[in-house]
Amino acid sequence: MASKLHLETALTPQGWERDLVATIEHGIIVGLEPAGAAADRISGVVVPGLPNLHSHAFQRAMAGLTERRGSEADSFWTWREQMYRFVGRLTPDDLEAIAALAYMEMLEAGFTWVAEFHYLHHQPDGRPYDNLAEMSERIVAAADTAGIGLTLLPVLYRQSGFLGQPPSAAQRRFLNDRDSYARLMETRVPGGAIGIAPHSLRAVTLEDLDWAARTFQGKPAHIHISEQTREVDDCLAAHNKRPIDLLFDTIGVDEHWCLVHATHADTSEIARIARARAVVGLCPITEANLGDGLFDVPALLAGDGRFGVGSDSLVRTSAADELRTLEYGQRLMHRQRNVLGEATRSTGRRLFDLALAGGAQAVGAPVGSPIGSIAVGQRADFVVLHADGFQDDAVLDHWLFAADNGAIKSVYRGGLPVVQQGRHRDRDAIMARYRKALVGMDLAT
Repeated sequence: MASKLHLETALTPQGWERDLVATIEHGIIVGLEPAGAAADRISGVVVPGLPNLHSHAFQRAMAGLTERRGSEADSFWTWREQMYRFVGRLTPDDLEAIAALAYMEMLEAGFTWVAEFHYLHHQPDGRPYDNLAEMSERIVAAADTAGIGLTLLPVLYRQSGFLGQPPSAAQRRFLNDRDSYARLMETRVPGGAIGIAPHSLRAVTLEDLDWAARTFQGKPAHIHISEQTREVDDCLAAHNKRPIDLLFDTIGVDEHWCLVHATHADTSEIARIARARAVVGLCPITEANLGDGLFDVPALLAGDGRFGVGSDSLVRTSAADELRTLEYGQRLMHRQRNVLGEATRSTGRRLFDLALAGGAQAVGAPVGSPIGSIAVGQRADFVVLHADGFQDDAVLDHWLFAADNGAIKSVYRGGLPVVQQGRHRDRDAIMARYRKALVGMDLAT
């Protein structure tokens, strides 16, 4: 049975429109016409839900546990050792509880679809669970509980460094050979999508990378790359090539690929990404938290390149803050204001439009359930913002640069409300389960 929603103000591919009625069947917009027929009224400013193109859900429970300087200069590499110690504690129940909370918070923050870069596959001692896909299925269950769209990205992890360095004991929960990885890729994601995720060039051989790219060609494909200067140096030492050049020279990178971080890409590598129509997956809050550095976004856009944003380590969950931090980083880097703005759109509007398009491409929503705009044939995934006296682009600017999550009034998935008055419909139950999991993990030790 069809439902009808009256959108007072909506951002469509044609721009800002008023008083539209969206007819929705099975979560998809099948009609969009001027108001006239009776419909449930959505007061506020309606924009498409943003895709979150990079998440490690289990790391949500680490937020606040790594903000203490050690005896040496802290970096991604020292943070990673703390993450390895943490990850050894997690049970399947823990993972599902943490992921459900993370996905709930994403919805409350304006994300309606998530690409989960999932590498926690096995038991703490490295042995597979009786059900090889146990942990993957817990991610699917958590997404279903929260009501968020999911692109599951099982991670292929084989080694600890370039040229076949053997994996460490701390990485044993992540490891799969080709046969077991192919079995993980059979995990069912009802209503969602599945894609590949070679962890990084340091964690897979070039032969395994080529195998995965050919075997699962056409599916979403994500990889961490050039996040750290040490990674670039190690890649040059091992292969006499920079990481992104090595990736392009090994496989056919195309529009299905998302290069996560790409922080230290040089000018020629950025141009290669743009020409391939691949997406750069930027995670500004995490990249700032880890001290990674800044990707040169204007250089990418100069070549008509594409980007989206992700919340990665989940130290904070906010679509607005990701985009604000992205713009502010570019302002510091280029010592200008409104670096990513343009004459015809405000800075907030352009940031939103670009992240929406790039994110939708990167998560590869399944055929029949496309996302990324308020239009016929698209999923009815909406974020409703308080206008607070602002109009059109200024509403987005106010959300992204001032009001943050407080601007979000409600969130709809498939035409149904999952967040109302800024609060998820199942917040109490999801939060209670999460807190119980934290007690069981005994984070104080």
